[in-house]
Amino acid sequence: KLVNLHIQMCKMDILLEQSARLLSFTDQRFRRFLFQKINWNQRLIGIKGARGVGKTTLVLQYLKEKDASVSKVAYFSLDDLYFASHTLRETADKFFKHGGRVLALDEVHKYPGWSAELKNLYDFFPDMQIIFIGSSIIDIAREEGDLSRRALLYDLPGLSFREYLSMKGIIQLTEIKLESLLNDSFSYTDCLKKGFRPLEFFGEYLKHGYYPFGVADSVSNYQRLNQVIRTIVEMDMASLATFDIRNARKIFQLIEVVASQVPFKPNIKELAAKTQIHRNSINAYLHYLEKAKIISLLYPVGNSMAVLQKPEKIFLQNTSLMYALSGGNVELGNVRETFFHSMLSVDHKLNSPQYGDFVVDDKFTFEVGGKTKKKRQVGNIQDAWVVKDDIEIGSSGVVPLWVMGMLY
Repeated sequence: KLVNLHIQMCKMDILLEQSARLLSFTDQRFRRFLFQKINWNQRLIGIKGARGVGKTTLVLQYLKEKDASVSKVAYFSLDDLYFASHTLRETADKFFKHGGRVLALDEVHKYPGWSAELKNLYDFFPDMQIIFIGSSIIDIAREEGDLSRRALLYDLPGLSFREYLSMKGIIQLTEIKLESLLNDSFSYTDCLKKGFRPLEFFGEYLKHGYYPFGVADSVSNYQRLNQVIRTIVEMDMASLATFDIRNARKIFQLIEVVASQVPFKPNIKELAAKTQIHRNSINAYLHYLEKAKIISLLYPVGNSMAVLQKPEKIFLQNTSLMYALSGGNVELGNVRETFFHSMLSVDHKLNSPQYGDFVVDDKFTFEVGGKTKKKRQVGNIQDAWVVKDDIEIGSSGVVPLWVMGMLY
């Protein structure tokens, strides 16, 4: 028994060495906006989001900030081969008994029964903080173990235009609340007095700026995005009990069809014919892709976002995906609407109105277009604005499109 215990500790030492190595290479110079919003005092914290948006880096930055020994803070990825023959419970027990107090667990959705084991760790190790990281597809309210009553869950989106500018070292700007932005007495132009020209960088952000890896390496960005999509469909979706991995090919076909038309009003019969997916299953497949942060679904005003309901419009989730999946051949009007949707949907509810392009929080109506866009469609609507591209400064009832990237 002593020999086996020694072997197990040696294997765990390898995990701890890997954790220490990752922490040593973790850069603290740029942090995502969510870092300051997380209540790090909680014992059980969950962070989910699309692949490639920086969830792991954010958690590693927190661990590194603790400035503690390798035995006290650790990062383990649950898709490591170690967990093929060791349980999470026994690993956490060894870690705690040797001084561990903060444990970060990545790729939790790949570990069978992860939610039940996390519940047990929370209940049996009250002196240990647990942070788990998972795919955007996980829904803790539906998992066995009922983590929703125990965990504080956060969702990390991709980079906003504001964060992109910060990560590139161009300029540091503060967040702007939507209500403040729409107040005529509020001035967002102070940053322009510093010589900052937003449109100089906005186009590049739309092409490569949503994912941190695209900022670091725009040359291979589109190739990596295609690989990310393949990983999401073939691996992340496979963890859904209701998804049959044999349908992966059809999912790829659906993504291809959607990418060639977005944003568009879906014709379920036509989508079913093009993808060979039964028309009764199309809405469920679209729901999977939305949870995976590949597409976004826009529903009419007053309608619920039920899985079986047909959306009014389908968007790709962000503009970087638009350029990646179209080979760079995109329609500018679609790019503008997609950017608006991806920025505002982080903290606001969006619907499709009768007039205009979007209604936000059941109150504000927006029409999105280029600098010559008129207010004809929303002119008689209260609390309505035109959002224009290719302008630096707005006016009464007119907001520059780039400013919507300052909301988080």
